[in-house]
Amino acid sequence: MKLAETKNETGILDKLFEIGAHFGLVKSRRHPSTKPYLFGVKNKVEIFNLEKTKSSLDSAKEFVEGVAKERGVILFVGGKSEAKEALRAGAERIKMPYVAGRWLGGTLTNFSEIRKRISKLESLVSQKEKGELVKYTKKERLLIDREIEYLGRFFGGLSYLTRLPKTLFIIDSRREKNAVLEAVKLNIPIVSLSSSDCDLSFIDYPIPANDAGMASIKYFVDEIVSAYENGLKMVPTAKEETKEKNVV
Repeated sequence: MKLAETKNETGILDKLFEIGAHFGLVKSRRHPSTKPYLFGVKNKVEIFNLEKTKSSLDSAKEFVEGVAKERGVILFVGGKSEAKEALRAGAERIKMPYVAGRWLGGTLTNFSEIRKRISKLESLVSQKEKGELVKYTKKERLLIDREIEYLGRFFGGLSYLTRLPKTLFIIDSRREKNAVLEAVKLNIPIVSLSSSDCDLSFIDYPIPANDAGMASIKYFVDEIVSAYENGLKMVPTAKEETKEKNVV
């Protein structure tokens, strides 16, 4: 390994340590599937092997770049309070759908019905912004506002979900087990930041690390988002594609 690569890897491991990515949970909460990624125990808390965390992150990023090259959709999922802000910001940065709250059953497996609710929310919001609701009575407008608020709470982050996603990026796969099960049922690959209490056997690209600390969550969300952005840079523009066809 070259000296520059060695320094870069050391820098990444230092960063992972700095953000507390190495902290797992107490041994009694450990899921057996996470054992290969653990280094030891400190003050009764299990510690992740950060070299394996980095390797897993690299694999996840490579996969995400591939999704971006195909202009695939990533659905970001993370309802825990520590994850909401970072998850929402990351998804919006690359214009991807997200669920930063309670997972609504059937979001994937009953997508056609979910899409109808998303479309209804978009229609009502559009009508309100254009001032088209003035034709209704004050009471009717109040009821419409309540419906917008209700639909927005569950579907507000899904406006970019016009078709089933190519993959899910999940924060805490144990907490988001319903999302995991729906994705598995539909053979949709899963990338997940998962702590030592998570069952990694259902996850295609697990990132074993601290999934509760805000600094750790933000770091991994940013890494996945950056990987998607890098993948998009490799997608030929319409002009480039036309040029290639002419050459052929």
